[in-house]
Amino acid sequence: MTPRFSPAEADARWQAAWDQAQTFVADDHSSKPKRYVLEMFPYPSGRIHMGHVRNYTMGDVLARFLRMTGHEVLHPMGWDAFGMPAENAAMEKKVHPGQWTYANIAAMKAQLKRLGLAFDWSREFATCDPDYYGHEQALFLELLKGGLVYRKESAVNWDPVDMTVLANEQVIDGRGWRSGALVEKRKLSQWFLKITDFADDLLAGLGSLDQWPDKVRLMQENWIGKSEGLQFAFSPVAPFDQGIEVYSTRPDTIFGASFVAIAADHPIARALAEGNAEAAAFIELCKQGGTTAAELETAEKLGFDTGYRMRHPFGAGVELPVYIANFVLMDYGTGAVMGVPAHDQRDLDFARKYGLDVRRVVADGETVDPVFEGTDAYTGPGKLVNSDFLNDMDVAAAKRAVIDRAEAGGWGKGTTVWRLRDWGVSRQRYWGTPIPIVHCDACGVVPVPTEQLPVKLPDDVSFDIPGNPLDRHPTWKHVDCPACGAPARRETDTLDTFVDSSWYFIRFASQPDDKPFDRAVAESWLPVGQYIGGVEHAILHLLYARFWTRALNHVGLIDLKEPFAGLFTQGMVTHETYQVKVPLAQGDQQPVNKQYASPAEIERRPGGVFLKGTEVPIEVGRVEKMSKSKKNTVDPEPILDRYGADAARWFMLSDSPPERDLPWSEAGIEGAERFVKRVWKLIAAHEAGGTSPTALTRIVHRTIAGVADDITALQFNKAVAKLYTLLGEAEKAKGMSDADMDALLLLISPMIPHLAEEAWSQLGRPGLIADAAWPLVDAAMLIDAESTIAVQVNGKLRDTIVLPKGVAKEDAEAAALASEKIVRALEGKAPRKIIVVPDRLVNIVA
Repeated sequence: MTPRFSPAEADARWQAAWDQAQTFVADDHSSKPKRYVLEMFPYPSGRIHMGHVRNYTMGDVLARFLRMTGHEVLHPMGWDAFGMPAENAAMEKKVHPGQWTYANIAAMKAQLKRLGLAFDWSREFATCDPDYYGHEQALFLELLKGGLVYRKESAVNWDPVDMTVLANEQVIDGRGWRSGALVEKRKLSQWFLKITDFADDLLAGLGSLDQWPDKVRLMQENWIGKSEGLQFAFSPVAPFDQGIEVYSTRPDTIFGASFVAIAADHPIARALAEGNAEAAAFIELCKQGGTTAAELETAEKLGFDTGYRMRHPFGAGVELPVYIANFVLMDYGTGAVMGVPAHDQRDLDFARKYGLDVRRVVADGETVDPVFEGTDAYTGPGKLVNSDFLNDMDVAAAKRAVIDRAEAGGWGKGTTVWRLRDWGVSRQRYWGTPIPIVHCDACGVVPVPTEQLPVKLPDDVSFDIPGNPLDRHPTWKHVDCPACGAPARRETDTLDTFVDSSWYFIRFASQPDDKPFDRAVAESWLPVGQYIGGVEHAILHLLYARFWTRALNHVGLIDLKEPFAGLFTQGMVTHETYQVKVPLAQGDQQPVNKQYASPAEIERRPGGVFLKGTEVPIEVGRVEKMSKSKKNTVDPEPILDRYGADAARWFMLSDSPPERDLPWSEAGIEGAERFVKRVWKLIAAHEAGGTSPTALTRIVHRTIAGVADDITALQFNKAVAKLYTLLGEAEKAKGMSDADMDALLLLISPMIPHLAEEAWSQLGRPGLIADAAWPLVDAAMLIDAESTIAVQVNGKLRDTIVLPKGVAKEDAEAAALASEKIVRALEGKAPRKIIVVPDRLVNIVA
């Protein structure tokens, strides 16, 4: 064997060998048990970072291990390629979004391949491929046919300068992220998917996902948000003659109500605005706010007193003022709420601003004063106070009592509601899947015939003018109606990119040309056995994928409801942040601006940390998640060039438990490189036909069993620790049998596959180690045949002896007394008493 291991040569050689042999191409017709391992596919931003390396290495180890244990493994890779960044690049770099996207895919694929990942690249696709999104359009039409798609007006964030709808994350301090213009709330016709039809089933299904993290299931449960409450109508106080219907999850607090608030686009608000200039102006102001409940929670609470009053259903003579309020959304509930300030923070903030009553009606102790003085609303458990017939009831009993009275009096009804809202999938952007609909003045909404799919995006678009290029394209949107042949218009909205990722795992499993997937083939692989990705996708992506699978089941396309049997959310790779103070202008009086520097731009030397090649000092900041905005990412390319793929992979698996963050450090990668070199040194020194000490062979077999358990449980750091121990014992043994050496190579091969292949080849073993079986465990070797026994004289440890397990008391005594150390310690004295603790201790009293 060669005395030195060359990572650069080995990496290239064995990656080429795997490609040529199509080692990791999954066979749909295999008779082996099938397993599907999938990591969340990446957005093609241009470069991978060490976070990608960690995520994909984890899945890779599991996929390789499953192949070795006799499974047919599907481990595919593709690209989540539609979305806003490509359009932003088109505007900034004057390139077509497709050109930018496919160039990034090529660069990132080359980087991923350098890691030696066991991907089935034959199934690769990008969601911006017409072959993919054409099938997505076909599925959309199937859901439309099945009654799960509809169109309605909905509030959106509208940038009046860029003339486009903005996602919530594009609204910064109420302004468009590009234009800086104040964002308006507008009503636009949007396409929706009926995810709420499946709310009960989505909630109930969480109970079967016992291989998901508890925290993720809880996050989904909270997002779906099932709650029991009371829906009722306040009656008006004359001269106003229109009641207001509200829904409350806390009917127990009804005696604490001090106002009613309605949304800015509530019918009562709109009617008032027609004759009241102040109300109209306030409604316009509300349109500049956010469109989500989360945004409204943090915004300043503003209201307009309509002058209308509502009667309290229990309080004789109590009248509640009606406000138009910026924190109430028409799309949530009835578009009106009962304000109970003492027990809802949003209501409390509003009441303090407008001097409204704040009445305590739930108490957690002795404090029952009806005047609530606190700055934080009380939302915990307790007994009802200041609440007439509800006094001394707990919250649950009081809820039920109010609902019973409302139903008996005919003015309200107990109702179950959901936080979950139907999924708005319309996006007024170019770089997305065109919605396959034609609008005809005569026929209305007409689906595009299946034989005309895919509806492709036009290539000749311009981003010089704000707004959706599809709206202003001279020809693309003008088509004949598929139903009547009259001139008609294509739908210019494109689908939310979450749709693309809601079924990609099915397309990976089956890829016929003539349909989205073959049901039998897809079902032979699904559900995904192990899905791996960041916890930031724990709500929307996973929820939408679960819904889409149910929707396909509902229309009869697949016999499956839960797409992911197992879920693992890995921790982030983190790094120090570095900042340099850069003058904004010349002159001592000018302010300074802290700018981030990348790890590649700094150097450590005596006296501190400096900008490379300068005397400019660097401030070392917190260790944070790697992000491009803070420039604390580590590019894998230089790491792979210097240390090789195996060292990078080994470091990603070591030290931190995989669910926790992993701090990046040069010391860590250097330690991984040393391990790789130690393994090679041991292999290079191996002599064929050698023997192992029995103790080493026992450790080998314990490691085989332990590493298998650790990989199966995704506890990669524990597997790494066991392999460090095995290597250390093998180094001390000064000799190793061929069988034990082969076992060592097989154990490390899922983690450092290039070195394992190189050693397997140089030792003359047949075939590829990637195709070899996981080593078998000799169960007898897992049983300890010997015990290390402490020998004491008068309570002081004088020696240790190794004896067979279960040795007889007399034999243990004899062996202890025969020890040279014990003979010297006794100094010729006769033992008065000998105490034996089986397999542990011999204590001689002399």
